Amino acid sequence: MSAVETAGYQFQGTLLEACNCDVLCPCWIGEDPDGGTCSSVVAYHFDSGTIGGVDVSGLTLANVVFIPGNVLAGDWKAFMYVDDDASDEQMEAIISAFSGKLGGPLADLAQLIGEVLGVERVPISHEVFEGRGTLRVGDDKVVADMEPYRGADGSITTLQNSIFSTVPGSPAWVGKAARFAVDMPDQGWTYEFSGRNAIQSDWTIDYRGEAAA
Repeated sequence: MSAVETAGYQFQGTLLEACNCDVLCPCWIGEDPDGGTCSSVVAYHFDSGTIGGVDVSGLTLANVVFIPGNVLAGDWKAFMYVDDDASDEQMEAIISAFSGKLGGPLADLAQLIGEVLGVERVPISHEVFEGRGTLRVGDDKVVADMEPYRGADGSITTLQNSIFSTVPGSPAWVGKAARFAVDMPDQGWTYEFSGRNAIQSDWTIDYRGEAAA
């Protein structure tokens, strides 16, 4: 394997995202969040793929995030939950990619995070079936049940070419969460919402790293 391939990341998977904003979350089009701040979970499941040459297939990362204002202004606070099925090597690879250390589109996203409050390895259930998504993180630290909106022909309503995206290059499925709850008292994050914004996506990313000059 070449140094370029080792430095990059390539994977396919699914995204589940829910937040306290009304449908559709204004963050995706660069507007201020409803209520002035956005409390959310963004969970990535790797159906297949590698990070820095490390196979991460079948694993999940869930970021619980607080955005204090406009999404593009950054200064987010985040807590990272890594699938407890991950080995130490796999966990290190996932954290490196999603904290921006490996560059590429994930680094562009990671630069918006001002502070990572912690990293914990917990059981994560991340399921998408016929457009419906369910997410469980740890001992009910995060619970989300979501379903996409559909067009008149039954196809899933999608959002593309938005100024902000948690799945760069892939269309997002617009939906809502029947329930979105977070129970993280140590971080001061305990809340529950119903009928609020949800995003799902099938996503593919192929970043081969930057060749040395």
